[in-house]
Amino acid sequence: MITRADVEQAARRTAGLTRLTPVLEGDPGDFPGPVWFKCEFMQHTGTFKVRGALNRVLAAKERGELKPEIGVVVASGGNAGLANAYAAAQLGIPATVFVPAAAPDVKVRKLKAIGATVVQGGAEYADAYQAAVGHAREAGAVYCHAYDQPEIAAGAGTVGLELLDQVGGVDTVLVAVGGGGLMAGIAAAVEGRAKVVAVEPESAPTLNTALVAGQPVDVPVAGIAADSLGARRIGDIGYSVAVRAGVESVLVSDGDIIEARTKLWDGYRIVVEHGAAAAYAALTSGAYTQGVGERVAVILCGANTDPATLK
Repeated sequence: MITRADVEQAARRTAGLTRLTPVLEGDPGDFPGPVWFKCEFMQHTGTFKVRGALNRVLAAKERGELKPEIGVVVASGGNAGLANAYAAAQLGIPATVFVPAAAPDVKVRKLKAIGATVVQGGAEYADAYQAAVGHAREAGAVYCHAYDQPEIAAGAGTVGLELLDQVGGVDTVLVAVGGGGLMAGIAAAVEGRAKVVAVEPESAPTLNTALVAGQPVDVPVAGIAADSLGARRIGDIGYSVAVRAGVESVLVSDGDIIEARTKLWDGYRIVVEHGAAAAYAALTSGAYTQGVGERVAVILCGANTDPATLK
C-alpha cells in the first residue's frame, strides 16, 4: 500500500534526476470537454518507469542495501529493464535484466546500449521474473520489481503530482494498466483530487479480473500490447490502491488500441507504443465516455516502439 506522502517523498528523492514531461492540450472540438496528454513517453529511456527505478535504487542506497559491485537486477518485458539500467548507469553500478524471448528487438538493443547485461528467455514476463528473483537471491543484488514494490509505484506516481501542478485542475485521469504500478502511484497522488480510470487490453485484463474476483488472480496474457502490459496478474499494491481509491476499470480491444495509436500519430504526430495508446483508446473507442466539460488527462506512458509499424 502506498499513499500520497510516499509519492511526495519519491518526488523529493528523485528531484533533478527525471524530466518534467510536457502536457499537450487536445484539439478543441475533438471531445466533449478539455483533454490533455501527459507526454511521459518523453521521459528518460522513453518510459515513465525511470521514476520508480531511481526511487527504488536511491532508497536502497540510503538504507545501505546496495552493493556497488553487484548492483541491481530486474525482470522486464523491456521498459522496466531500460529504466533500471538507466538508473544503475547514473549511479555507476551494474544492472542485469531478464527479459522474455518475445521482448521487442528495439528494447533489447537499447538495454545493451545503456550497458546492462541482458538475459533473454522464457515465453512471458512471469518466466523472466522467476529467473530474476533467483539471480538476485544468489548474487545478493537489489531486486527492482517491474511494478509491485512500494518505492517503484511511489516513484511512478510522481507523474500524477506533476500533472496536477501543470494542468491546475483535472477531473479524470486515464492510465493503462499491466501490473498496476503506474496506476497505483497516480491514484495515490491524485486521491481525493481526481478520479482514475484504469484501461486494459481485453486480452490481458489483470485489474478488471481481480476486481470481479475480489483479489489478484492469474489471467492469460496475449495481444498487441503484451510486451508492455503483459503481467499475468495485477500487483498487490496496484490492487489495494485501486480498491481504496475507487479506481474504475475499462477494457479495450487490440483494434481499439491500434486505432488510437494511429490517431495520435495522424492528429498530433505522437508516436507511442501500443501499451501507451491503450489509455487513449478508452476515449476514442467509447469504452470511457467523457462528460460535457469533464476535464480528462490521458497518460501517454511509453514510446519504445518501431515507428515503421504505424504505416
